[in-house]
Amino acid sequence: MEDAAPVASRHETIQIGLRAILPAFAGGAVKRRRVPMALAERFQADRAAIRLLTRLRERHGPGPLRLRVPKRSVAVVLAPGDVGRLLRESPEPFTPDSVEKHAALGKFQPHGVLISRGPERAARRNWNEAVLEQHRPLHHLAPALLPVLNEEVDRLTETVDRRRELDWRRFDQAWQRTVRLLVFGEPAREDRELIAALDSLRRSGNWAYLGRPRTRARAAFAARLRRALAEAGPGTLAEAIRDEASNGAVHPEDQVAHWLFAFDAAGIAVARTLAVLAVHPGHRLAALNELAAEDPAEPAELPFLRACVLESLRLWPTTPLILRDSTAETRWGATRLPAGTSFVVYTPLFHRDPARPYADRFAPDIWLDGTAREDPSLVPFSGGPARCPGRNLALFCATGALARLLREREWRLTSPSPLYTGRPAPATLDHFGLAFRPEPARQPLLGAAPHGDANRHSTSRATGTHTSAASG
Repeated sequence: MEDAAPVASRHETIQIGLRAILPAFAGGAVKRRRVPMALAERFQADRAAIRLLTRLRERHGPGPLRLRVPKRSVAVVLAPGDVGRLLRESPEPFTPDSVEKHAALGKFQPHGVLISRGPERAARRNWNEAVLEQHRPLHHLAPALLPVLNEEVDRLTETVDRRRELDWRRFDQAWQRTVRLLVFGEPAREDRELIAALDSLRRSGNWAYLGRPRTRARAAFAARLRRALAEAGPGTLAEAIRDEASNGAVHPEDQVAHWLFAFDAAGIAVARTLAVLAVHPGHRLAALNELAAEDPAEPAELPFLRACVLESLRLWPTTPLILRDSTAETRWGATRLPAGTSFVVYTPLFHRDPARPYADRFAPDIWLDGTAREDPSLVPFSGGPARCPGRNLALFCATGALARLLREREWRLTSPSPLYTGRPAPATLDHFGLAFRPEPARQPLLGAAPHGDANRHSTSRATGTHTSAASG
């Protein structure tokens, strides 16, 4: 005998829409928006959504909760195991090519792998995995990419030393230039128009199917992207593209458009990780000790620093909503949900589940001791067969930039941020508002360094400054 799937009331459906789904889209699902992000941090929007969904899970049980949406079958996933199943069984019967995602990403990558199905998706996925070397911790081009990261961070540091402040605008300009160099090489160093054209299309993507198609702008961007790939030099990701054969179904320019989009999230993770390390001097010391044991001119995995980046993505996921549409009827315990059901995973609910002892604590060790690996609902890069194929490359670039920043200077968080040592990590952290003051780097103490942060940290809310006491 089958049971009816739990269904949210109209009031509960509206609350989920207002507290979880709407803020995620308002903040910019495809291109982040500054004002909504500032408001989300001010009101800690993610905290309210986590509390709501936790209450609904207690009230209705852990099974997918159907929402009362006219003419649609929509279900919110509430159980960690169901997150694992949804991702593990992608792309069939749970396709990443959801209605909303297709409308949003189609604005600038109509042939992107995330919005593809069938044989075309398989060809594009295989190509991405091969070019990005999904299963290698360090890409074979890492020796050529690392000097670019080091040189561009050095340029940024020189500028910041004169200005005495590193804010998001200055960091993002340097990061976007670095991304262009990594992907296309020197000819694209100052090609700001390429990224500006992409950003314009991404802003249209924020509106999904409510926005206009912009077919001509998309075609012009694709042509410009193909030229940049053709003109790219050696030692770039474009070189890896040329080395990997592709058929007519792949459309490399659309896959690269997605890479450029994804590099934005990596930059946000760098800024947030730098911020959280600024207020956790014990973890910063552990990272510095790891760096001291490595040659800065040689690529290295840097497992602890990589764990810090992953932990920042757990605390503040750059993909707050994971969407899947079912291609067939699916069974969930004693209930069935029809084909075409849209499943919504609100990642902060699982990353910050109150049942976790480390829910609101910066705990990079969970990425080193197997805790995160055993939990299918900790998904900073998604999971399963449709997980991000560029995960290792993105982590290499993020840790490479962070390593250079940490080696060169000590960064003091000066913006009025909700980040404070000894207090729960804020549920929402606006990267646009982050600002740092550079100070001369201090030599790390080689030897055993605790990953835990037992240091005291004094703060001044009146001035918005954050000053560390002695590290130890």
